[in-house]
Amino acid sequence: MRIPIYKPLLALFAAGLITSCSSTAPKILSTPIEKIDSIPLKVRDLSEAELKNWPAKDLASDTIPGMSVNKAYTEIIKNSKPSTVIVGVVDSGVDIEHEDLKNSIWTNTDEVPGNGKDDDSNGYIDDIHGWNFLGDEVDENLEYVRILRKLKPKYDGKSESSISTADREEYNLYLETKAEYEKEHQEIIQNRDQTKEILNQVQEAHQAISKELKTENYTKEQVSDYKPLTQGMQRYKYIITQMQNQVDENIPHVMELIQEEIDYYKDRLNTHLNFDLNERVKTGDDPYDITDRNYGNNQVMGPEKSKENIKHGTHVAGIIAAQRDNNIGIKGIASNAKILVVRAVPNGDEYDKDIALGIRYAVDNGAKVINTSFGKYYSTNPEWVRDAIKYAAQKDVLIVNAAGNEGLNLDQKMVYPNDQMPDNPQEISDNFLTVGALNYEYGSGLVAGYSNVGKSNVDIFAPGSKIWSTTPNNTYEYLQGTSMASPEVAGIAAIIRGFYPKLSAGQVKQIIMDSGLSTGATVIVAGDRNNTQKFNKLSSSGKMANLYNALILADQIAKNQ
Repeated sequence: MRIPIYKPLLALFAAGLITSCSSTAPKILSTPIEKIDSIPLKVRDLSEAELKNWPAKDLASDTIPGMSVNKAYTEIIKNSKPSTVIVGVVDSGVDIEHEDLKNSIWTNTDEVPGNGKDDDSNGYIDDIHGWNFLGDEVDENLEYVRILRKLKPKYDGKSESSISTADREEYNLYLETKAEYEKEHQEIIQNRDQTKEILNQVQEAHQAISKELKTENYTKEQVSDYKPLTQGMQRYKYIITQMQNQVDENIPHVMELIQEEIDYYKDRLNTHLNFDLNERVKTGDDPYDITDRNYGNNQVMGPEKSKENIKHGTHVAGIIAAQRDNNIGIKGIASNAKILVVRAVPNGDEYDKDIALGIRYAVDNGAKVINTSFGKYYSTNPEWVRDAIKYAAQKDVLIVNAAGNEGLNLDQKMVYPNDQMPDNPQEISDNFLTVGALNYEYGSGLVAGYSNVGKSNVDIFAPGSKIWSTTPNNTYEYLQGTSMASPEVAGIAAIIRGFYPKLSAGQVKQIIMDSGLSTGATVIVAGDRNNTQKFNKLSSSGKMANLYNALILADQIAKNQ
């Protein structure tokens, strides 16, 4: 889900001393954050330091809608140490060699590294840090393209009147996926061509302005002060000014970003929408046979030496568990988390089989929290994934899931994975927590414009826009999406489960939802200024995740059970 450029709570809390029910839990002398609607809006832009750490900020003191992580560590956690919690990251893979992650990676102590044997008899040979269900596969089609490719030989050119009653549902699926393919294929080509034209114009304008100003590294002020003598140069100045104001002052960097966008559209055409792509042959399994499980390998960083296609999973892992006490890089949310890596999400749509087996693998190897930052809108075997979610519930494992980045209402549009159906809002289990994304702007722009919403199908919101975290090869980058919001909450869950291990997965989910911060503010939805709604109506909790409040409530619940 990539993003292109372009229950009452307070009554549960008691002021004063709340004694701990866990030997590792801190003694809490705190009152919850409340009445946030009286907090003034921040009128200035965030500094670079604030932006890199905004999810840890506190709304009350910083007027930044973070999760009060710093406040929780300073005032509640202090020197208390939660027990280790294994967090399964089902994603594209993780750079387990990263300087800020290498000490936060789960190790299977029941396996002897490199001996080619399944020492722990779990069905996976040498699974030291997790399992790679994709093998050497990197690129994949979107799910609806795989469906269309399968159905096209049977239905291409057929009229509706020629379709038997038994085949009617399948035929309608063919028509639906065909229309989806044609629409998206056309849109991508148009976007690619338009972006190419934009790049051409910026390159031309940059060359001309550079010549006039006698430097390629000109500033906004230099462009503003420049007085063009011809209509052509006036146009070039206008183009450069727009790019400097809307994207970046450094125009060579702007051109790099535009080229990345062009490459993205090319990649979509060559992989996601390419009927001739057949990368799955590299795994050697039948992706539509859940009993065919002897595939994959232990290479959780994937097959590429560049590690390019494990950026997403590495970024997610860093948000949860980047080492907090090494004075380098960033500070992950959970100091007690160990990342168990499940590589199951390719560049394209994931297979239901890989996800189902990946969830089960993480559960069977001790994960108490699993993060699933992926999703799709078509699914061939959703029952396999639902069964895996139920299995996780039976084993008391919380799954934290990204809501998706298409600005949709999930109460009206089904997304996979999910614990609900559009025609039946009853959840299949109590261990599945879906997270929408917040922007760092506290005000009408609080909800990220790309974030999916849903009074029934989204549970809570968390920071998701412009998140600074680990990326492969000891680098760090800003990424954004509900993919980033989900691990923020997974980190909260890991801390709660570390301090209060007797609380069930369902209880931890409810604590996170009940303890969040709510606001009656009206916000823009899906980036459409004509679509404004009350923030507290966009999710089942109506709240923003908050670590500080969650620890207070968790302690209260643990004490009383």
